[in-house]
Amino acid sequence: MTGVFEDPLYSILRSKREVSRLQILVEIAEHQPAVRQQEIAQKLGVTPQAVSEYIRELVDDGMVAAHGRGRYGVTREGIEWVLNHAEALESYARHIRRDIIQQVSTWTALAAEDLGEGDTVGVYMREGLLYASKEPRSAMGSVIRDARAGEDVGIARLSGIIDHSEGTIHVCKVPRIQRGGSRMVRKDRLTEVVSKAGFVAAVGLEAMIALRRCGRTPDMFFGSREGVIEAAFHGLDCAIIIVDEEFTDFLKRLEGAGLTYQIHDLIAS
Repeated sequence: MTGVFEDPLYSILRSKREVSRLQILVEIAEHQPAVRQQEIAQKLGVTPQAVSEYIRELVDDGMVAAHGRGRYGVTREGIEWVLNHAEALESYARHIRRDIIQQVSTWTALAAEDLGEGDTVGVYMREGLLYASKEPRSAMGSVIRDARAGEDVGIARLSGIIDHSEGTIHVCKVPRIQRGGSRMVRKDRLTEVVSKAGFVAAVGLEAMIALRRCGRTPDMFFGSREGVIEAAFHGLDCAIIIVDEEFTDFLKRLEGAGLTYQIHDLIAS
């Protein structure tokens, strides 16, 4: 039984005290030598007195060295203790991801043809939707229940990488009403842009009216920024018609998401 209780994974999962010791050691290592116990307490959700007591114990155990008031450093023994526990946690997380979650996870796809339980199928993205067929693909899985073509089908034991490319977002700026609104938009240019997009969204009434003047109703108006980003991640080329005061912030979101975009000038000269 002794070996079980010495197992880092066992101790860290069963003892809140050991978790707190690990967190405090990590915080000291990150901020040494000037350690602010108040900030550690706020971050961990405990009292400053509790942090002080933990640090005192860690000093007594030889895992932390005190260098004067408010100045601490993690010792070699402390570093080894952190690494042992971190490696145990990482190994456990890897086991969950690879050996457990992958086995029980079920993906939902559209059946591209009639499929039977146990069939090995290829899984792929088309027009933003996940499909499954008997044709081999870079991602393969197993059908969990019979499904007819066009029905939703569950795929288990998915392995490989689903082959798809992200879509391009075409960003079109429309001035607010104070600066002319939809009347300033060239209809021919806007029509050309949206004709190439599989998904069209509008931000602002001026943008919606500009689309209506082209005979197009937006696919999304409320929550359109998030919808466009999600659609592009699923491989759809999109167009978003957006009022000028929202334009810059949206471009920053696209940069942060790492998505490809093109800016189109629609303003009539």
